[in-house]
Amino acid sequence: MKICLVSVLFIAGSCFGQKGWEAEVMPGFSSYAGDLTQTAFPIHTVQPSLSANIKYNTGDFFNFRMGLAWAMVSGNDKYNAQWDLRGRNLSFKSQILEANLCLELNLVDPDIYYSYPYLFAGAGVFHFNPYARDNNGKKVYLKPLSTEGEGLPQYPSRKNYSLTQLCLPFGGGWKFKMKDKYTLSIELGLRYLFTDYLDDVSTRYVDKETLMSEKGQEAAQMAYRATFPIVTGDPRGNPKVKDMYTFGGVKFGFYLGRKGKKNEKSTDNSQKQRRHKKQKSQKSDSKV
Repeated sequence: MKICLVSVLFIAGSCFGQKGWEAEVMPGFSSYAGDLTQTAFPIHTVQPSLSANIKYNTGDFFNFRMGLAWAMVSGNDKYNAQWDLRGRNLSFKSQILEANLCLELNLVDPDIYYSYPYLFAGAGVFHFNPYARDNNGKKVYLKPLSTEGEGLPQYPSRKNYSLTQLCLPFGGGWKFKMKDKYTLSIELGLRYLFTDYLDDVSTRYVDKETLMSEKGQEAAQMAYRATFPIVTGDPRGNPKVKDMYTFGGVKFGFYLGRKGKKNEKSTDNSQKQRRHKKQKSQKSDSKV
């Protein structure tokens, strides 16, 4: 059964590697993992996403692409199994806007296979802005509230975080060549982040009275949402592990222009084969 599956996925034939510019669109899903989750890929955090790439295919193993992506991410303590995490009662949502540059590596020769796996990695920049709902259901953006004392003089080690950050995209997929001009891919990509504040949760609770005097009643309410008593200094998050988010989906690609250019290597081989056949034919005619 496994051999049959591999045979179907690696479909070989007399195909040509495509060389040139390609546009790609990937509707799909996004997922978040961080201080409000207990697993690397919690199904309850799945949200919609959409991404688009412009890619230059070299016709060989390496391709270069630049892309834009949009996604929703969210987390909520009510889905956690531990009673104390559920009782912490924190939640957030945020839109993600991302731009990236990536190198793509085909794991087999695209001249030979119609269907093959690939990997990608690169660098990007993304913008986010976490928010939650207060007791009245009002949407409240969390960064201005300094819920963990960021930027307050009483907590000089807790610096304000930026809503625009660097990320490192990496992942892989499986590509299918549909025709000379079209491709279909299944892709999953993770983002390594340098911030632990995607969810506005990272370290320990600050003094409630200090937060109230510096940022107001709403800041204290959004920082202290637990259903049990909290003492200043109690853990609110885990600063040792950064947050992350994931993109996945089905990607549709099409070559720009009438047709993608055939790989020069494949074209040269075909021309050599035709010349060789012509020479053999001429030799046969001369013998006759």
